Amino acid sequence: MKKVSVHPMLLDTYLSVLRGSINSKAFKHLYAEVSGKRVDILENGKLSCAFFASSILSSFGLIKSIHATVNGTEKDLYASGWKKIKHPKAGSVLVWEIKSKKEPHRHVGFYVGDKKAVSNGSDVRVPVIHDWTYGRNKNKPRRKVEAILWHKKLG
Repeated sequence: MKKVSVHPMLLDTYLSVLRGSINSKAFKHLYAEVSGKRVDILENGKLSCAFFASSILSSFGLIKSIHATVNGTEKDLYASGWKKIKHPKAGSVLVWEIKSKKEPHRHVGFYVGDKKAVSNGSDVRVPVIHDWTYGRNKNKPRRKVEAILWHKKLG
């Protein structure tokens, strides 16, 4: 029998998983004991962006562990060898600025190409595909990208 050579294609598989995660309910809940009570700290998907992103990244060995916060995810990204780049490539991790005083959280997700990103939609509480800057207002991005990150393992 002839020996077959198989070489997994990390970037292609990673991008396929990102696109396949759209509308997944798998990232809606993370339970913790808070003051002795069981609490869904992601509020049924409202706060799931870091959990979603870090779950994907961790499953591909691109960070060390799963996180509930953008800050924890970002620290792990840098510790795991991710570097800032100027222009997004399909597979880049995006970190967006705080949206507003009413929503005082930064946001994390993935650039998938063609000016599109996949991240958790806090309104629909599942991963969605959207414009990578959430569209434009007076020729400026609706939500500024603070960091575009890339890992050498992706190519």
